[in-house]
Amino acid sequence: MDKIYLNKMSFFGFHGVFPEEKKLGQRFQVDLILERDLKKAGETDDLQYSIDYGLVYQVTKDVVEGPAQNLVEKVAEDLSIELFKHFASLHACTVKVIKPDPPIPGHYDSVAIEIYRENR
Repeated sequence: MDKIYLNKMSFFGFHGVFPEEKKLGQRFQVDLILERDLKKAGETDDLQYSIDYGLVYQVTKDVVEGPAQNLVEKVAEDLSIELFKHFASLHACTVKVIKPDPPIPGHYDSVAIEIYRENR
C-alpha cells in the first residue's frame, strides 16, 4: 500500500496523569503514516485521489489540542478514529504521539507511543 507521511507536527495539549500536566500543559509531537492507494492521484494529478494534508493537520490539531486525556494512548486512539471518519479512502494509519518533555526523572530525548490501525 502507498504511504503518506506527516512528521513532527507540533501541538500544545493538556494530557497526562499528573495534575500539573493538566494544569500547565506541554508540547506534543505527532507523526502519521497514512496508507492509501495513490496510483490514480499520480496518474491524474487530482487531489480527490489522495488525502488533503491540510485537513489531516487540522484533524490532528483538534484531537491533540482538544479535551485532556490521561494517556497519550487514548489521544492516539482518538486520532485514528477521527482520521477514518474524515477520510473514507484511508486504508490504515500509524499514529505516533511523542512527549518531548514528560515530567519523569532521567535523561532521554522523548517518550512516545505508536499504534497501527486498519479501517474495517
